[in-house]
Amino acid sequence: MWPQRDWWRAFGSSELSTLIAEAERSNQDIGAAKARIEQADAQVRINGAALIPLIQGSGDATAQKSPGTPVVGGFQAALSASYELDFWGKNRATLRSAQASALSARYAEEVVALGVVASVANTYFALMSAQERLAIAHGNVKSAQTILDAIQGRLDVGTANALDRAQQRAVLDQQRATIPPIEQEIRTNQTALALLLGRPPVLLPVKGGRLASLKSPRVAPGLPSELLLRRPDVREAEANLAATDANVTAARAAFLPSIDLTAQGGFESAALRSLFSSQSAFYSLAAGLTQPLLDPTLPGDLDLAKGQYRENLYAYRKAAIQAFVDVENALITMRKSAEQQRLQEAAVKSAREAYDIAQVQMREGTVDIVTVLNTQQTLFSAQQNLAEARLARYQAIVQMFQALGGGWAASGRRPGGAPLPETALMK
Repeated sequence: MWPQRDWWRAFGSSELSTLIAEAERSNQDIGAAKARIEQADAQVRINGAALIPLIQGSGDATAQKSPGTPVVGGFQAALSASYELDFWGKNRATLRSAQASALSARYAEEVVALGVVASVANTYFALMSAQERLAIAHGNVKSAQTILDAIQGRLDVGTANALDRAQQRAVLDQQRATIPPIEQEIRTNQTALALLLGRPPVLLPVKGGRLASLKSPRVAPGLPSELLLRRPDVREAEANLAATDANVTAARAAFLPSIDLTAQGGFESAALRSLFSSQSAFYSLAAGLTQPLLDPTLPGDLDLAKGQYRENLYAYRKAAIQAFVDVENALITMRKSAEQQRLQEAAVKSAREAYDIAQVQMREGTVDIVTVLNTQQTLFSAQQNLAEARLARYQAIVQMFQALGGGWAASGRRPGGAPLPETALMK
């Protein structure tokens, strides 16, 4: 089953959905991509104008007087039209190139939007992981302080020594030292989210929470052959290939003669009242042929277009292969990160059990402080590793959604979009 357009809702976080919705509206990169679509659409209109006759209107009035002679004047109103006959398909090929480029700009926007959505999700999960690790660090400080107090009590009655207390104080200080970097990480992730949302780097209120509270959506990729139609980067490469293919056609047609038709018609009269009478009408028709003979730029233009086509052909092939590689890597990462989380959860359970037993035995005086220190450090390390394993798993899920095309997040169009016109591909 392919991802839904709003695949991120499967994580069960309304806050994440709110952040992504704002990023789709306000992200600067998405806005720039939309502006490039406007430019590409304008270029389509510009290139398409060559297939439409150019019509211009003109009006003129003159008056002249010499000494001893009456005023002599004239009036004229005319329309003129010019049109290049596209015998060799140069103008149509140029238009097809612009249309394919406009389609490429739309796919490029999808690539940008998908990257932004994935970045918001990954940054949000990293923020949650940092919050979770900060809570763990504070809990570890509290546990280390409890052990230190217990050692101090044993020292007071002579069953412990100053070395035991110094060793435990070092553990406490180490745990306290882990807190500032985590707090810095939280703040950095907040500013990163603000940038993705198009906001200035001010404090972004994000509730976050524990990663364990999120849902784990199931991702089942579809048929491999369908992947090429769902990845916006593959469709973008396909459109770029079609655009340069049409450019080759236009560059080849530039070697052939161009035929221009011009026509002019209107009214001309010495008196305004008789300007539009049938006797005042005039017209002219003309045709011209232009053949390039010694234009040294034409062979270079053709070779350039062919080189660009071959470049985009290799880029399309790479994009197609990369799509399958991304899915394969994402599947491996998902499977292994889930396995890592499961094993790390077991490690935390075992480490906590050992730590609890060591605390009881320490209070009973049946275990030395070295054993307590070892179980304590093992638990603290296992808890941090578990938080990082959870983060890796959720980011692997995002990686899979992204590898599958992400449901074409920002546009709201049907996943995969409309196929390219055959006239732009079968050349």
